[in-house]
Amino acid sequence: MRTFDCFKIVLPMPIYFRLLSESFRFAVSALLVNKVRTFLSLLGITIGIFSIIAVFSVFDSLENSIRSNINSLGSNVLFIQKWPWAMGGANYPWWKYWQRPEASLRELDELEKRTQTVEAFAFMTADNKSVSAGSATVENVQVNAVSHDYAMVMPFDLGSGRYFTAQESASGRAVIILGAEVAENLFPNSDPVGQNVKVFGLKLDVIGVLKKEGQNMFGNSNDESALIPVQFGRNVIDLRNGTSIVAKAKPGINNDEMKDDLLGAMRAIRKLKPAAEDNFAINEIDLINKSFDQLFSVIAIVGWVIGGFSLLVGGFGIANIMFVSVKERTNQIGIQKSLGAKNYFVLLQFLFEAVFLAIMGGIVGLMIVMILGVVVSNTTSFALTLSLKNILLGISVSGFIGLVSGFLPAWAASRLDPVEAMRSNF
Repeated sequence: MRTFDCFKIVLPMPIYFRLLSESFRFAVSALLVNKVRTFLSLLGITIGIFSIIAVFSVFDSLENSIRSNINSLGSNVLFIQKWPWAMGGANYPWWKYWQRPEASLRELDELEKRTQTVEAFAFMTADNKSVSAGSATVENVQVNAVSHDYAMVMPFDLGSGRYFTAQESASGRAVIILGAEVAENLFPNSDPVGQNVKVFGLKLDVIGVLKKEGQNMFGNSNDESALIPVQFGRNVIDLRNGTSIVAKAKPGINNDEMKDDLLGAMRAIRKLKPAAEDNFAINEIDLINKSFDQLFSVIAIVGWVIGGFSLLVGGFGIANIMFVSVKERTNQIGIQKSLGAKNYFVLLQFLFEAVFLAIMGGIVGLMIVMILGVVVSNTTSFALTLSLKNILLGISVSGFIGLVSGFLPAWAASRLDPVEAMRSNF
């Protein structure tokens, strides 16, 4: 019984180069001589790599954009609210939460006294109202009533003007900071700062304008909002609905430590018994990230399934090319072996050829994804990029498919009897 010893022999470097150069030459020859057959066979690899890498590129770009928007809320902040964040859909137990009390300004004051891990707190609530100036009116502006430290907890950039002073926040002065788009619509030809707008039927002085930032992936934007002091807002907005207390951790304090501190303080403030269930939620950005991790893991599986069928077809195409190539070059293989070529040399020669062919198909698929990315990025607001990770993945998968598909034809070629092969007249 003959043993196959290709893994026992160490090839000198010149032999490696010879194998690579000859395999590359044969692969190019197969492409040039049998253009239609090779094109149709490699089409499966091209479509498969395109499908997988296109799906991964789209969702990598989407994931990066979503995570960027999520992280802009701050990684070291927690939200004390009535409703817990969850992506449960129909399984969300809303009936457990709807009778919970909302976070209040009194609780904000108590938390500032009782906690040791929090650098700053902010109270916030919102209501959609129309904002007008003269004959111009902007409908459905999200008017946010916020406490003074809101700027420390949820940082933002001012395009012009200033933020509320401590005195304005404490006394509830009738002042407002407009979003960029609201300011442009109300004062298209003048500086809004120092002018008046009408909200809730009351006049407010414009003291600042937020820097324009555009919409995020969730369709939200500060451009279509406005800020007012909560002490003024409590007279015109119902603070018993949709309120939040946002806490920002001190330097060196992680979210788990701050969460434990807030949990104990809130239970004490609401006088909950040791065995009683919390009647509030402490939400953190990481919950959203974990939910998206699950979503994108499912999408990754879908991408592999979509591209897997095309890769399977492409693998059979590569195997077909290689079997035909072995048949056409049987006489040549016999001559090589009669001149001293070892089994491993013939095996590796055909394996390298199969890998080269598959990688060529994969590169075409990657080029299509790259062109698609340039077109999408230049014609839409969505930045579709082909990352180095996905490029390496596409080439690796192509090479692996070529290796697997070409092994049986290469093995068959390496086992040919040189005398019988030389007699072949194919």
